[in-house]
Amino acid sequence: MPHAQSQPAPPAGEHARHPAWTDADLDRVHERADKHDRVRAMFGAIAGRYDLNNRVHSFWRDQAWRRFAVRAAGVRAGEHVLDAACGTGDLTLAFARRSPAGRVVGGDFTPEMLELAGAKLARCPDPLRGRVSFCQADAMDLPFPDASFDVVSIAFGIRNVQDPDLAFREFARVLRPGGRLVVLEFDRPRNPAIRWGNDVYCNVIMPRTATLIAHDRSGAYKYLPKSVGAFMDRDELARRVEAAGFEDAQGSPLTFGVCVCTVARRPAR
Repeated sequence: MPHAQSQPAPPAGEHARHPAWTDADLDRVHERADKHDRVRAMFGAIAGRYDLNNRVHSFWRDQAWRRFAVRAAGVRAGEHVLDAACGTGDLTLAFARRSPAGRVVGGDFTPEMLELAGAKLARCPDPLRGRVSFCQADAMDLPFPDASFDVVSIAFGIRNVQDPDLAFREFARVLRPGGRLVVLEFDRPRNPAIRWGNDVYCNVIMPRTATLIAHDRSGAYKYLPKSVGAFMDRDELARRVEAAGFEDAQGSPLTFGVCVCTVARRPAR
């Protein structure tokens, strides 16, 4: 019996009529040549309910994970921060609110996400608004000069990048010597009982409830658990970060290992 043929990613603006991910597209999800376009279409489709789903399905832990990432970055007064794949801007704004950073830039390649991030920023007080900006930016081809930032962060975004190794090299390029990279990403817990419960939740329960909340037809909440299960684990991520030019990559498991915060440094020399 022939395998079902997957379809090309939908053009921008076609989210409602053409799903970004069908069941036939989810095999070897990180190896698809058109993953980049599908991910952008998917996030455009779910942007409006993205924050609500994050809160509900992390049991309101997602903001605590971002606060941990800000602390782990060790931002010093006046340092510049880039938050790559910033989505709706939660981590970007956390850096501005909870660290002494000077300039904080959030970059994302999905216009619908950036629109929501800009709306959040508009509701912030004047001093904070003056330190934060958002722009369209692809993690694999950042529109910034070499050595522009002291900290680069990416939260729950690196597994959605077409070529993570290229993104890590871009992060190294835009960091100053001695700058820090902070990667917050989902992982599978190592305790067998917790891993089993997390797998049931992520693969059976969450896709259904998140799809209902988002009124989603893009297939996003089928893709998201598949993208976690098929992605590199924390040890491989640390190795790949170091291979891109960083040193001392260290991962801190959070909430029983549901996610991991990895911090690495660009060599000072």
